[in-house]
Amino acid sequence: MRQRLQRLALASILIAFAVMGLKYAAFHVTGSVALYSDALESIVNVITAFVAWYAIRLSYKPEDSSHPFGHHKAEYFSAVVEGALIIVAAMLILQQAWAAWNIQHTLEQTSLGLAINALATVINAIWATVLIKAGRKHRSPAILADGQHIWTDVLTSVGVLLGLFLAIKTGWQRLDPIMAVLVALNILWQGWQVINFSVQGLMDHAVDPEEESRIRAIISGNADGAIEVHDLKTRAAARAVFIEFHLVVPEKMTVKQAHDICDRIEVAIKTEVTDSRVTIHVEPEGEAKHSGVLVL
Repeated sequence: MRQRLQRLALASILIAFAVMGLKYAAFHVTGSVALYSDALESIVNVITAFVAWYAIRLSYKPEDSSHPFGHHKAEYFSAVVEGALIIVAAMLILQQAWAAWNIQHTLEQTSLGLAINALATVINAIWATVLIKAGRKHRSPAILADGQHIWTDVLTSVGVLLGLFLAIKTGWQRLDPIMAVLVALNILWQGWQVINFSVQGLMDHAVDPEEESRIRAIISGNADGAIEVHDLKTRAAARAVFIEFHLVVPEKMTVKQAHDICDRIEVAIKTEVTDSRVTIHVEPEGEAKHSGVLVL
């Protein structure tokens, strides 16, 4: 999985450069401020692709004395950086749109420019789909944020192409800066979404309810001999999932018997939940709360 994510991150850098080149070519031949705004966002794609690649490498560093729980959260910082750069790009686009609104200009070679931009948009759409699927499958915040940002870029590019087409047909050149403003507003929203997602990850949010139900079922099905499990807590740190709970056992059970149950549960969880870390606190039956996970 590590090598696959790193290959995806490297490929993102190359594709980001290629798409940026195409979009700047489209802007160059048309002089469209909307296409300029689209090209400007591509710079963000290049920078964030580099940041994601580095963050993924850092996240796979093994635990050390300073980071006993690993470096998984490095990917969240990558997504925060991406969100901040997206917001900066949106501000620059708004500045260019305001200038274009006040100084009217004639669009040139629009057909060629639209064709070049459309090609870049198709490439981005394909690559965004690949990244989003891989990010969700491997629980990689950096790859997922990169894919979602590129998909937003696709949607804004479609809007830009539509706006320029209408500007050409109607002759109303102000549609060009208007579309640039809409692109900027959409980018601002995407930047906020990326930052919010990353902050939630840094705040140790729990796994989703469906995943927690699956964990409860695994514990219940592999805790034969115990009485109950309570105070189950989970937290997701990028691809790693940390799970801890209290296991209540009969008072007369030996330490070895209780330990065997813990081992059985831990193996079952790690088999079903990729890259999971399990901590179990054993308690005598007097500590039972008669709630949580009842053992089958």
